[in-house]
Amino acid sequence: MSHDPLIESPNLIIKALSHPDHELLAPHLERVPLERDDVLARTNEHIRHMYFLEGGVASMTALSADGERTEIGVIGFESVSGHAQVLGSDRSPHETFMQIGDTHALRIESGRFAAAVEQSQSLRQIVLRLIHTSMVQMSQSAVAYARFQIEGRLARWLLLCRDRTETDDLKLTHEFMAAMIGARRSGVTLALHVLEGAGLIRSARGTVTIVDREKLLDLAGDSYGLAEAEYSRLIAPFGLPRSA
Repeated sequence: MSHDPLIESPNLIIKALSHPDHELLAPHLERVPLERDDVLARTNEHIRHMYFLEGGVASMTALSADGERTEIGVIGFESVSGHAQVLGSDRSPHETFMQIGDTHALRIESGRFAAAVEQSQSLRQIVLRLIHTSMVQMSQSAVAYARFQIEGRLARWLLLCRDRTETDDLKLTHEFMAAMIGARRSGVTLALHVLEGAGLIRSARGTVTIVDREKLLDLAGDSYGLAEAEYSRLIAPFGLPRSA
């Protein structure tokens, strides 16, 4: 356990905390490694810990009756997992797992975090603002699924990953991308060819490289950007804005 009064971390929520809130959380935070496929919260199981990610990307997914996962939201170094705990539930019907790992997180027991939120009005405010931005992101996921073809949904998802990894080289397989945007693998392969042919990306085995972010933004349209703008307005600058 770390007992420093101030925690150094790239996590934007940790950075945004007031000095008293740092002191409130610091004795209970533990830095742990995270790898791809590590599960942060299991479907309908007690949320034991919450994780302030310091890198990588985690997916929040809904599970269908036949066992297929559909992504409903993503988090990275701008967020913390386990929102249900703060909203009065000790579990969630959704699963959260690392889709891009090899990173670290600051972990805290969920009960201790919930108690800290009850104790501190300023901490409660920032957590509620974070939950608000997560809800906005989920609403944009609904917009993407309802109004956009696979190329637009893929463009949005690549932008979400780019914002959280801060690199144009994304380690992703076609199978994984298909599961995350609710498409068949063959459809993702075709969409990647379309995006590559238009000069938006380069696709190699296990890696997608973003070449033209502005064109990806155009393709993603209004399914991307609102959640990032709300986060930047309420918590801290996040996401790369469009070029002037």
